[in-house]
Amino acid sequence: MQTNSQAFRKGIQHGVPIALGYFAVAFTLGIVAKKAGVTALQSFIVSATNSASAGEYVGFTLIGENAAYIELAIMTLVANARYLLLSCALSQKFSSDMRFIHRFIVGWFVTDEIFGISISVPGRLNPFYTYGAAAISVPAWSIGTYLGVVMGNVLPPNIVSALSVGLYGMFIAIIIPPSKRDKIIAMLVVISMVVSYIATRVTLFAAISPGTRTIFITVVISAVAAILFPRREKEAA
Repeated sequence: MQTNSQAFRKGIQHGVPIALGYFAVAFTLGIVAKKAGVTALQSFIVSATNSASAGEYVGFTLIGENAAYIELAIMTLVANARYLLLSCALSQKFSSDMRFIHRFIVGWFVTDEIFGISISVPGRLNPFYTYGAAAISVPAWSIGTYLGVVMGNVLPPNIVSALSVGLYGMFIAIIIPPSKRDKIIAMLVVISMVVSYIATRVTLFAAISPGTRTIFITVVISAVAAILFPRREKEAA
């Protein structure tokens, strides 16, 4: 059985590729933060305490739109809701006598990628493995966001505009794999895009702020999908 130090070093080793990817994506996120009027230090603190790409993107976007606090809170919750499920799944990898503090800290650092490597560890998960992965990837994410804001003030506008597209590429990378595996998910993704587009054109919905519009569409489509296409317990596992 690995010691805590061995598990930590192994986590750092496996976290290096994640850190490199995080740095690149966080740089484009920093450009979004700059456009929203967020300072480099503020963006660094946000990334260091959140490590949630979609959630931060939503947050920075709504900040730039001067959205209400309640709208910001709800949209952040919706964007990050999947981490509740990931944390619950990952908790099953711990031994029954694992202390709560370790469960809490691991849950705090759960991201899609850190979850992926942690859940794939054979046998029980040593929390120090996840700590090691977070120790290398979270600083890369935070520094990348910081530099995105700083360099966004230096780089030519056309380059900044080109780099900002990289974040949309990240979202495409999130939805394409599950859409290829599940036709229902693919259908729902397409429906979501179509409905979102239509909502921007319909006068009744166009008057509503983009954040509130997204909340409404997300809740309605998710509820309808849950009713029409319920997942069996074995399928969801």
